[in-house]
Amino acid sequence: MFDTMTFTKIASSLCGALLILLLGKWAAEELYHAGGHGDQSYVIDTGADEAEEEVVEVPFAEVLAAADIGDGAKVFRKCSACHKVEQGANATGPYLYGVVGRDVDAASGFTSYSGALEQVVEVWTPEALNDFLENPKGYAPGTSMGFNGLPKVEDRADVIAYLDSLDD
Repeated sequence: MFDTMTFTKIASSLCGALLILLLGKWAAEELYHAGGHGDQSYVIDTGADEAEEEVVEVPFAEVLAAADIGDGAKVFRKCSACHKVEQGANATGPYLYGVVGRDVDAASGFTSYSGALEQVVEVWTPEALNDFLENPKGYAPGTSMGFNGLPKVEDRADVIAYLDSLDD
């Protein structure tokens, strides 16, 4: 098979290759060492440290006065999975024809009210609808409405104006 000299040559060549590999790795780390220590030499200012600009809150009545019924019809598509706008056409939720100014639990034929809304508000005024549509679960804890809400006040005003326009 192998004599001792051949075996020694093979073993020493493998050890030499390993030594060259380790020395090369050490040299490369020293040469291209990119430590993250110390201060940054160049900082890009993103403005995150500056104070937030003060947001001026516009009264909801002004936002509602500027609402667009056409945009409200588009935003209402999110609601149409559970609500209908035809009078008496209940679905998963009550029909919304004439909802603005209507008592909370007054949709004829709809019996699945959770009772949580009745504890918070009696009549669906535009302001009450605005508060409810912003965060239904936060406004009326325990409500059976599984919608997350409309975060933009303009979208809420558009939907309320659209719903208000349906009943003449």
